[in-house]
Amino acid sequence: MDADLNLRTAGSTDRPVIERLWLMFQHDMSEFVGGVPGPDGSFRSERLEAAFAGSGDWAPYVIGLGDRPVGFVFVRGLAGPTRVLNSFFVVRGVRRTGVGLWAVREVVARHPGAWEVAFQDSNTRAVRFWRRVAEDLAPGRWSEEHRPVPERPDLAPDCWISFRYPGP
Repeated sequence: MDADLNLRTAGSTDRPVIERLWLMFQHDMSEFVGGVPGPDGSFRSERLEAAFAGSGDWAPYVIGLGDRPVGFVFVRGLAGPTRVLNSFFVVRGVRRTGVGLWAVREVVARHPGAWEVAFQDSNTRAVRFWRRVAEDLAPGRWSEEHRPVPERPDLAPDCWISFRYPGP
């Protein structure tokens, strides 16, 4: 792994960078959830807003390669029994290099306990990635189930992977 790879908690000064990465993330996700930008060219940003609200239940992270931002991770559920990898994005230029798996390992290690992550079955790369992550972090001790998307009966159910890190 590249020695310049880093993960840090995102602060208010990182917000403009995360907002730009958010547009790329939402653009990528629009293929799977049918989203289109609003009249001003922006996408929905409730999760972005929640990640930076300072509630104590969320933690935003920036994935960096040296001084260049190459992705982000939003974790929610820090005040409850189960953490959720709520939003996860790595720019295309570094995908399939190990950056994503490295970033998930780092985030999960900072918040041990029960974890969940959701993705769409139609996103075949995400399916392969998250199953590989689960097996890496909790070999043979993870589960997968489908759940309806809240307030979106028009969408196929999300696939959810659950695991505990470290293991029992």
